[in-house]
Amino acid sequence: MHITDPEASVDPIALFRSWLSEAEARELNDPNAVALATATTDGAPSVRMVLLKGLDERGFTFYTNAESRKGMELAANPRAAMCFHWKSLRRQVRVEGLVSELPDAEADAYFRSRSRGSKLGAVASRQSRPLASRQTLEERVRSAEERNPDDVLRPQYWRGYVLWPQQIEFWVNGAERLHDRFLFSRGDNGWLKERLYP
Repeated sequence: MHITDPEASVDPIALFRSWLSEAEARELNDPNAVALATATTDGAPSVRMVLLKGLDERGFTFYTNAESRKGMELAANPRAAMCFHWKSLRRQVRVEGLVSELPDAEADAYFRSRSRGSKLGAVASRQSRPLASRQTLEERVRSAEERNPDDVLRPQYWRGYVLWPQQIEFWVNGAERLHDRFLFSRGDNGWLKERLYP
């Protein structure tokens, strides 16, 4: 049986898995969608949606173009925050921690699992850089398709990342805005939990 009550839980990763499982059953679109916040070295933040692609003892996994804004910010300042919001469940989870790159072999394996169109898009896109027109993008995709008649290999700039959580906060909507919030912080001997004011 899944533990879904943060007050009773002592393992935030198990609790997150339980909540994600419920979201997969009830959310209509992309229950693994997450807002990912990064920042420059001088603290200017930016945020965008990505898809969570894995969770293990290392942390929360996602993939992106390392030459994109988020990729460059992570290279300069390898800290990030995530926020999952499941409206149908009236819950959210915030995660903060350190980010590192996944090994090339893992990025290769995940890239191979993607559709051909997604692979071609990754090869064609110069993510976050100015684009003259939609036609230019479509021409780059056609060119990538011509250069890759068979399999499409992962471009070196397309990489996997893992956020190793130092804090995980669980939020449950409450009546009259008296929400329940539980913060798990990584300590020397495991996770520490405290209830927060809403």
